[in-house]
Amino acid sequence: MAGPVSAAAVILDPDHPIAGLADSKKLSERQRERLAVLIREHALAWAVAYAEVEEIDRLNILQATLLAMRRAVLALGIRPNLVQVDGLYCPQTGIPSQAIVKGDSKIAAISAASILAKTARDDLMNALHGRYPHYGFNSHKGYPTAAHLLALREHGVSIVHRKSFRPVRELLSPLPQ
Repeated sequence: MAGPVSAAAVILDPDHPIAGLADSKKLSERQRERLAVLIREHALAWAVAYAEVEEIDRLNILQATLLAMRRAVLALGIRPNLVQVDGLYCPQTGIPSQAIVKGDSKIAAISAASILAKTARDDLMNALHGRYPHYGFNSHKGYPTAAHLLALREHGVSIVHRKSFRPVRELLSPLPQ
């Protein structure tokens, strides 16, 4: 419900495989942080990109995610021959692409990208916590937890909240008379 959407692109070095790559959601924070360092050190190329809150609200979350993916792929220092993406949809990059459902648990480069995207966004949400500590971004990272919803009701909507997301939108709507 808050903060930008992040995406990453990674080209792994086949001569330096990274043990332990997996879907970022199945790894602990400590495991993700350790692997993120290894990915940045050993990948042939990597990039992290974002779509900002305003873009999410204007485009919708899917299109904003595809935009962040596109930005990440185009920011790579090496042009890939094939873009493999977790999910059902591919960003428009001008490069042949393949969408793979549960790709982050099947393809090492997608796993690596999911880890970099998650750790970068978590770092960003921790920084936002410093500016907006009453929302608790350091614990829920912007997801719609009970604590986050309560903080929204108590403190109102901040500029980093996604106004197109229902719980935020409902707080902005005037109550019926």
